[in-house]
Amino acid sequence: MTGLLPITRRFAIASALVSISVCTLMAQDADISEKLYHSGERAYLAHSYPEAFETWNQLLQASPKSNFAAQALIRMARYHIDVEKKPDLALPFLERLKTEHIKSPVAAEAMLLRGEILAQRAKKPAEMKEAIAEFNRVVDLYTDSPAVAGAHYQLGLAFQGQSNWGRALQSFLEAYRLDPLSSFAPKALLQAAEVLDIKGDLQGCLRLLERIRERSPNTPEAKDAAWRIAVRVKWRMQKTPLKSEGTWPAGKAPKWVNTPTLLAPGPDGDLYIYEDGLDRADILRKNEAAPVGGSVKGAKAIMIAPGGLPWYITKQGLIRVEGAPVELPGTSPTGGVLDHWGTVWAGDKKVPALTLIGADGQIKSLPSPTTNALAALPNGGVAQASDANRDVKFLDANGQPQVWIPYGKGLPGVFRYVIALGSDAIGHVAAIVDGGDFEGVVLWGPDGSVLRQASWRQLGISGKFVAIAIDRNGGLILADRSADLLHRLN
Repeated sequence: MTGLLPITRRFAIASALVSISVCTLMAQDADISEKLYHSGERAYLAHSYPEAFETWNQLLQASPKSNFAAQALIRMARYHIDVEKKPDLALPFLERLKTEHIKSPVAAEAMLLRGEILAQRAKKPAEMKEAIAEFNRVVDLYTDSPAVAGAHYQLGLAFQGQSNWGRALQSFLEAYRLDPLSSFAPKALLQAAEVLDIKGDLQGCLRLLERIRERSPNTPEAKDAAWRIAVRVKWRMQKTPLKSEGTWPAGKAPKWVNTPTLLAPGPDGDLYIYEDGLDRADILRKNEAAPVGGSVKGAKAIMIAPGGLPWYITKQGLIRVEGAPVELPGTSPTGGVLDHWGTVWAGDKKVPALTLIGADGQIKSLPSPTTNALAALPNGGVAQASDANRDVKFLDANGQPQVWIPYGKGLPGVFRYVIALGSDAIGHVAAIVDGGDFEGVVLWGPDGSVLRQASWRQLGISGKFVAIAIDRNGGLILADRSADLLHRLN
């Protein structure tokens, strides 16, 4: 049959034509995907966010499997995190990217972001499991991705929150090793140093802190490391006895405070002072005091919320910035602590339990001796003084005792009462003690050993001291409610 091509040749030509058509369509699809992505990017950079989202949604409908679709999803997630500050709204975009684009170059970043959001949502150590699993997927699936170092850093924070010190240390050091020039590298070393101190390796802790100062001198972490070194050297390595520097701050007019009864250090080195005579707190910053928060009558404990406003414990319950008071058991509250999970620990000198109020509003009772004073510990737990048991215990984040200090241990005499406790971010706990053979001040290290102690007679001061705080330079600040003064010991 002349004029007709053989069947095999006709089939080959048809197949070629189909291939050309498919390739053309794929090229056109890729071309429109890229154009839509960059059009949305232009709108985004111009802060025309609705236009950007509309354009990227067109991209997701037209080319849902393209790499540009994956990039659009990560950009939309970033918008909710960085611009709106509503990370929960980013989760659907990150979950879709994880499900539909697991081989995409941005999948590792998406999983890392998702893990960070899940970690932020966790309100207790057990709720970190899903976040830890996400960080581990980044490490296991994307070994060459820059996100791996960040995943190790986040794993360190998660294990630290669970008091898993060995794995936390390993993760922080691996994050630093993988990316020593990243923004989180000095943060990883800072956290690793704190874990070493908790594990009892003071010299290793100091070496890491010095490395931060040498290799990242212009970072906030270097400044943070400097005071952490200075305080540790001062309290743990030098033997200088406590001395009174007199009333503090220097140069303040007499009675510049009105019946100070509670003290709380702020996250930036500021000092919050509750004045019972004014029913309010002042914040002392660079020797200048200013009112902070609203009026609260009869506060028995003060704690500083993440936004910088004070929360209180009163006979009416927990007083927060917003909402009605949360009622507490008992009528003799003695202390309150806000841990890094957002949980409030409250004690009462007549109720044999600690009350824990979660960030989600759930209330839990933890069997315990009656409480005379509380102070926060960097591991998420508390230092608890009980006159009934005549001991001070350092509890972990689950309320389990890690250190036990009988009243008078390591001191020249036994005292009967703990009037107040104070603490710092590196595990030191200070107390005002009274009654018995020793009345004055004591400072314990993270292991419960006595670092400093002095009686009122040795210090040459007297007054009705009712609150104590540790400042960034390792000084002890005392509130004298009878003379309307603050004193500093150094």
